[in-house]
Amino acid sequence: MKTVLVVDDEPNIVDLVRLYLEKDGFAVLSARDGEEALAIHGRERPDLVVLDLMLPRVDGLEVCRRIRRTADTPILMLTARGDDVDVVVGLELGADDYVVKPFDPRSLVARVRAILRRSGGGGRGAARIEVGALVVDPRRREAKVAGRILELRPREFDLLAAFAREPGIVLTRDALLGDVWGTDFPGETRTVDVHVAELRRKLGPGGPAIETVRGVGYRLGEPPSIGAPADP
Repeated sequence: MKTVLVVDDEPNIVDLVRLYLEKDGFAVLSARDGEEALAIHGRERPDLVVLDLMLPRVDGLEVCRRIRRTADTPILMLTARGDDVDVVVGLELGADDYVVKPFDPRSLVARVRAILRRSGGGGRGAARIEVGALVVDPRRREAKVAGRILELRPREFDLLAAFAREPGIVLTRDALLGDVWGTDFPGETRTVDVHVAELRRKLGPGGPAIETVRGVGYRLGEPPSIGAPADP
């Protein structure tokens, strides 16, 4: 049985989420502030954390930051409508996705299941993929650029593998959400944008470029060869 830690200082939200998660077969732990959440996470090591951003004592962003220092536990953020800056910061800190309050608890459970399925699987197809200096190994869930191992979180690895399977092909944000986050995962395209930005940073100048196709999506291309003549 998978265990989910629900962190929120509103008892009615904790009770509602607990009800729906337990009905779907999850064991549920709960915390009402950031310090309690960190203590429970360190002691119990849950399979996923549902994390409100507005918490007493230690806020949700700091909880996310501290969890990411020691663990790859999937994190689903809860945020108030309009908190776009906090959403982007949370995703950059390593959260897997977010739900905006008020939310449909059935949709939240679907997202929890999708995150756990994707973070626990090896990705579609097990053959090693090579794109220039990039090597993606789904069996080992390992990616390298010119022999350098990339430190990727589970969602970042799945996104990079999706690009590597179809180099040069434009993939829409919606297609990437479906492929990487799951077809039953009603996420936002901003989630893709933030993860792409982080992948670009980790690939560095030696790796293939993730190119933006304005108004459509992204594609994986080759970096220009050093000393190669410019296109006319």
